Amino acid sequence: MLLFLLRRLGVMILTALCLTFVVFYLTNLPAKLETLAKTQAGSRMSDAEVASWLERNGYGSPMIVRYGEWLGVVPGWVREDQTGVLRGRCVDRIDETAAGERCGIAQGYWGTSTRFRAPVADVISARLGATGWLMLWVLIIMVPMALVVGVLAGMREGSRTDRSLSTFAIASTATPEYVSGVLFIALLASSTVGLSPLLVSWGWIDGPVLFQGNARSALERITFWNFTLPVMTIALYGMGYVARITRASMTEVMTQQYVRTARLKGVSFPNIVLKHALRNALIAPFTVIMLQIPWLLNGVVIVEVLFSYPGFGWTLYEAAVNNDIELLLAASVVAVVVVLVTQLISDIGYVWLNPRIRIS
Repeated sequence: MLLFLLRRLGVMILTALCLTFVVFYLTNLPAKLETLAKTQAGSRMSDAEVASWLERNGYGSPMIVRYGEWLGVVPGWVREDQTGVLRGRCVDRIDETAAGERCGIAQGYWGTSTRFRAPVADVISARLGATGWLMLWVLIIMVPMALVVGVLAGMREGSRTDRSLSTFAIASTATPEYVSGVLFIALLASSTVGLSPLLVSWGWIDGPVLFQGNARSALERITFWNFTLPVMTIALYGMGYVARITRASMTEVMTQQYVRTARLKGVSFPNIVLKHALRNALIAPFTVIMLQIPWLLNGVVIVEVLFSYPGFGWTLYEAAVNNDIELLLAASVVAVVVVLVTQLISDIGYVWLNPRIRIS
């Protein structure tokens, strides 16, 4: 197991380097840098002025050198302006004595966001924490419901229960988040249409709406009323996929020989499901559930923008729209690390769920 973990860690580091270099290359294309220069210094700059601005701000070096500076394995760039004051990647962060030092990802320096005018590390940590709470509540709601729906549908293949639950799972997966989110807002968070005006007329609620369609207040204090709609929107979409995988896995396990043997021995049906079939049936859903974590981190852009919840996805959208290169790179590192770590946990989970799976 230890050798396996060491090999996987080595592959993870190599994969992270390759993926981050691809993102660095795409975000540092000449067109992107020209847009950045005109955004920061003026939209009417000439080509010569753009080239001069890029040179003064450390973008004139070869791309592989700038990638090394960003990683922190190559000393940061240093320039001297017209007044004789030193500027540079490390100088701007510390002081003039830091000229020529290394300050990149390896040293914990993520750069400065041109969109938020703040250190990228502070922006990422705050937004990642906000999305972390959203992911936690989505998983708490989505995973148990998906497993229950999948197991109940797979226990008796072809029954009315199976057909009903399978239809519900397919419908939830086929409905995009921006559709279900808008429907939830119209039905539960509108003061003119939906359920809220009816509840107000009956005197059942004090406020104008039942739920809040804007989740920005959840940054200060999460409540049932401001966090339910975004959680329901994401959980409903992801639940159907996990439920269908669980149902297919459960159906396959229920036809295995050891399940038939247990039935012939007179073991009760609930014991067959819980003690014999469920653990083996959870191997495939476990992988899918672990894959939901990277999806939740990067795929909630629509939901966070729709409900005005400034989390990681919303920040990624802001960075892309405003060509914030440093923030985009930091977000890519976080996304790559989350994907690789969840895959490692998924591989370890295989062994725990089924010891017969050998690590080659």
